Amino acid sequence: MAPRVALLLVFSLLVLGTFPAPALGGANDAEDCCLSVTQRPIPGNIVKAFRYLLIKDGCRVPAVVFTTLRGYQLCAPPDQPWVERIIRRLKKSSAKASLTLLTPASILQTPVQDSSP
Repeated sequence: MAPRVALLLVFSLLVLGTFPAPALGGANDAEDCCLSVTQRPIPGNIVKAFRYLLIKDGCRVPAVVFTTLRGYQLCAPPDQPWVERIIRRLKKSSAKASLTLLTPASILQTPVQDSSP
């Protein structure tokens, strides 16, 4: 009887250990949060995207997660000037890209039609 109880206990622990625990107070999983942030500036030219992970979202460490051109995710402190510069540059380039998509040159350069008979 004892081996059967021990086997059931081990199986239960294995099943419980395979599911990630949710972060406290938020909808994000704990695996979505940064455990620490780098104080060393990240080169802005290797960054293609960013997102915020804040305490109000359930993370213990507030961070900006930068996604690099190679797909790596790097955690940075949101209050550093170098982080704010990268975010401004990304927003500016994103705005230019969306403006280009909304107003292509073919729409702006309407051909003039000759109205003579």
